[in-house]
Amino acid sequence: MSYTQLYTNPSTLLSGDGEPAATILGVPFDSTHSYRPGCRFAPNYIREMFNNIEVFHSRFGVDLEGMAMNDLGNLVQTVDAADMVKMVRLVVSEMRDDNIISIILGGEHLVTLGTYMAFPQDTALVVFDAHYDLRDQYAGAKLSHASFLRRIIEERGSSHILHVGGRAYAAEEIAYAQESDIRIITDADIQKGSGPSQLAEFVKLHDATYISVDMDVLDPAFCPGVGNPEGCGITSKELFSMIYELGKGNVVGADIVELNPLFDNGAGGTLAGKILSTLTAMNVYGRVK
Repeated sequence: MSYTQLYTNPSTLLSGDGEPAATILGVPFDSTHSYRPGCRFAPNYIREMFNNIEVFHSRFGVDLEGMAMNDLGNLVQTVDAADMVKMVRLVVSEMRDDNIISIILGGEHLVTLGTYMAFPQDTALVVFDAHYDLRDQYAGAKLSHASFLRRIIEERGSSHILHVGGRAYAAEEIAYAQESDIRIITDADIQKGSGPSQLAEFVKLHDATYISVDMDVLDPAFCPGVGNPEGCGITSKELFSMIYELGKGNVVGADIVELNPLFDNGAGGTLAGKILSTLTAMNVYGRVK
């Protein structure tokens, strides 16, 4: 029996015929939440949004209508952070494919500690997030959505990491970011218009890239339904202008995290569905061009 069979519950929410356009895994976990719980409900919410938006991408000449999505379903429920990270890492290791993108639907941002670490060490990590998540611990826990990136750096270093859109952080996190020499595209950089070009330069340096999109990178006006909302964020257009730049590289995996359906008015869910659709279309385009 594979780890995928052991640790997931099959889903039929995403379907279609033919060669899979992407492999999907849901991780309904939010046990280390620090403000508004509920992002454990997001995986199926994002699937439903994806199923109810238009999925023809004129930019890439790709129509996802009717294409297969290899949906593995959701990870079995657990409230134990270490167990979740272990299971995710094992399942994503089996999901990985040189041609088909792996997309994980969270769940809280701790999910990324399991997903990204399933990829080779030289895989670039681009994190879109209002927060740096570099605390040594939060509420007494080392494994937390507020410390996942620090755990990654402790194991792999920071040479392949780019953080995008940070605007809310503790002094401890800034000190650690400077000490670790993490590449950063600030919220101010994005507002000045240099985000896409900086991101493109980073992607060129790597053969493979993994993307983590924390939905709170967006201003709450665009995505109100998140666990830890922060005002004065980026717009949806600014986010997608950078996502499109990532299409110029080899995106092998991605996650969409911290969306909270309990506080969403539909705006955040629609954007999460569009991110899922866009990343998939970019991957299909890259395979055929």
